Amino acid sequence: MLSGLQNPRQAAAQLLNFGLILSTAFMMWKGLSVFADSPSPIVVVLSGSMEPAFQRGDLLFLWNRNILSETDVGEVVVYNVRDKEIPIVHRVVRKFGTGAHARLLTKGDNNAADDTELYARGQDYLERKDIIGSVFAYIPFVGYVTIMLSEHPWLKTVMLGIMGLLVVLQRE
Repeated sequence: MLSGLQNPRQAAAQLLNFGLILSTAFMMWKGLSVFADSPSPIVVVLSGSMEPAFQRGDLLFLWNRNILSETDVGEVVVYNVRDKEIPIVHRVVRKFGTGAHARLLTKGDNNAADDTELYARGQDYLERKDIIGSVFAYIPFVGYVTIMLSEHPWLKTVMLGIMGLLVVLQRE
């Protein structure tokens, strides 16, 4: 009878361990978000617009300084465009004004033209509030996993299935 009770207990323990891993990852992400003062402190380069500085698949770490600090020309920033969900990684090429009310113009290093065509309708420049963060470090090609998962949705199902199988088969 004792062996019959161990299986449900073992399954519950494995399920709780899996939940603990997921919640720990979520807490680490939120903690990093608070520390970096950015809603998305880590992003993946999705296109070749920043080559040769950053390649597709590079993992970028962001730091969103105090809103009152200056964003300088030459700085690589990640920004959101209204009504678009994917952030853009480009370099500040021009700056109009100073302080928190400065207007910024960005451009991809590998692009011929500036980003005015990428901005929201009626928007000719970025403001400091549009910027998610400035790039302060990166790891080459580590983000390719994210690109593969977004380009091939069936891989998500396979990975979740494998993780679930490992949880079930794991012995303490």
